[in-house]
Amino acid sequence: MTFKKKKIRMPIGLRTAKTVAAVLISMVIVDAYGASSAKLIFAMLGAMAAVQPTFKESLTSCFSQIVGVLFGAAVGVTLLSLGLPQLATIGIGIALVITLYNWLRIKYPPSLPCLILVMLCTIVDIHPLVYALGRIWDTAIGLGVGMAINMLIFPYDNSRQIRAAVESLDRDVLTFLEELLDGDDVVPDAKGLNRDIATMAAQLKTFSNQKLVMRLAMQKKQLETFRICEEKAREMLAWMEVLSHMGKPGRLNRENRERLAQAGANIRDQRPLEEETEQDVVTNYHVSRILALRSEMLEALGNTGKSKKDP
Repeated sequence: MTFKKKKIRMPIGLRTAKTVAAVLISMVIVDAYGASSAKLIFAMLGAMAAVQPTFKESLTSCFSQIVGVLFGAAVGVTLLSLGLPQLATIGIGIALVITLYNWLRIKYPPSLPCLILVMLCTIVDIHPLVYALGRIWDTAIGLGVGMAINMLIFPYDNSRQIRAAVESLDRDVLTFLEELLDGDDVVPDAKGLNRDIATMAAQLKTFSNQKLVMRLAMQKKQLETFRICEEKAREMLAWMEVLSHMGKPGRLNRENRERLAQAGANIRDQRPLEEETEQDVVTNYHVSRILALRSEMLEALGNTGKSKKDP
């Protein structure tokens, strides 16, 4: 009887821990010049907004917060200067914010500027302009702290996930060749490998949107390497799709059979190759190209020196 080992997952993720740290530090800073519920709330919102998976997402989130606070403050101060009744000011202001967001095609949600507007209209004994500037400052503190923590303390790095995606693709390539060359008349479909390539592409997009401040040069080199891997993977897929449309494949020559054996593939088609047919030539050419691209992909990834099975 065998028991599978279960992976122990931390109940609190790294991003959650960084968000908590950003919020607490922002609150401590805000408290230094006189904390209030409004100051703490906007510092917290800024800190939480800035801690995103990638640098690009963090910048986008920060920009949306700044735009929201400025928009709400501008609309609120303008309408309050007209001396309208409170409910009328709030209603007109919310309608105006949403309309302007739609008209200007601002993709961010209008909830934050509406919150600013309502607070400006409902808090008594405040100077609207001074209050609006204060909320901009509080939000900026939270954003600054959140960005600093997100970029400098254990920045998100998904290079391991990309390597795992490449290795998964490599296993699926060998599986495809095993199923293709198993001696029966059933030809595998190479389109299933699109899933591996799509996963790799998505991880690459995330990696390219990140900025590892202390390792920018290394990150650039890694990104170039991963893109080479993706290019080789797409080329392999094209060759495999041709093989999958050939019907029953031809017989392997000794060179390809040995390379596949070195890669750890179990090839059950043991038909001897005496006189080569056109189908044999085409099959061996395509298998040779796939194995060459596979080797180039793993070499780019830096795995050829770590794995004994690579040809």
